[in-house]
Amino acid sequence: MSEKNKLSLSVQYPDARLAAVITRPKIRRWVQAALLAPAELTIRFVDAEEGRILNRDYREKDYATNVLTFAYNEGEELGDDEPTRADIILCTDVLEKEAQEQHKSVEEHTAHLIVHGVLHAQGYDHMDDEEASEMEGLETEILAGLGISDPYKEQAHGHLGA
Repeated sequence: MSEKNKLSLSVQYPDARLAAVITRPKIRRWVQAALLAPAELTIRFVDAEEGRILNRDYREKDYATNVLTFAYNEGEELGDDEPTRADIILCTDVLEKEAQEQHKSVEEHTAHLIVHGVLHAQGYDHMDDEEASEMEGLETEILAGLGISDPYKEQAHGHLGA
């Protein structure tokens, strides 16, 4: 690992259903693949209730979503060795349901959501079509490097959560 992409990673499983399958080494590999600079990240797996509360309280949307990214130094100009700091929350109920609906493995869908969240933490967004195309292209490229097929190939232009 280069010094440029130094990673401090915390993984939390208050909803432990995926803990045996989505292991810390896998998460570290997925995060590292999407990392463009040093980072201090927490990846947290929650149930639908906690996911809904967080989405409601912080985004004013009263439902559980697949991934939420809380970037703590968003918009700040970071020095070369100053890490991106963020919490990335994954809702187990939503990601399992989506994986089934999209005919993907839970592991592949979780990898995609983590890559998506890590990119959000580093300032990427999908608020307009140009940003969405750039972010989706980067996600597709990163996932291909991890041996995971294009998650957008069979979907109509639909974006993931924040």
